[in-house]
Amino acid sequence: MLKDKSELRAVRKARLRKRIHKKIRGTTERPRVHVFKSDRYVYTQVINDETGAVLAAASTLEKEFKEKNKSFKNKKASEALGQILARRLKEMKIEKVVLDRGTSPYHGRIKALADAMRKEGVIF
Repeated sequence: MLKDKSELRAVRKARLRKRIHKKIRGTTERPRVHVFKSDRYVYTQVINDETGAVLAAASTLEKEFKEKNKSFKNKKASEALGQILARRLKEMKIEKVVLDRGTSPYHGRIKALADAMRKEGVIF
């Protein structure tokens, strides 16, 4: 029986997430920064996998982000989001993290976000 392409794509992404999550785990010393990139927005969460708690989050939908930026989906927007998230991590005294890019390849908006976090002093 033939499956719809969207179903096959969802199964592939679930398999990728499972494989990545086996290798990348967030701890109290080095929490995991998960990045989800939709067609319009970018969402990030800092997660401690030992307790299952979300320590911090930032997205291009926030009021703080919308006041300063006009666009939500280009590289400049991702850089600004990386700076916002890095500042929040610094306030929480978290300096080392593990990057979880999800099912997206490490280039474009995700690379811009990671580079901006590195410039602010977050190590990963």
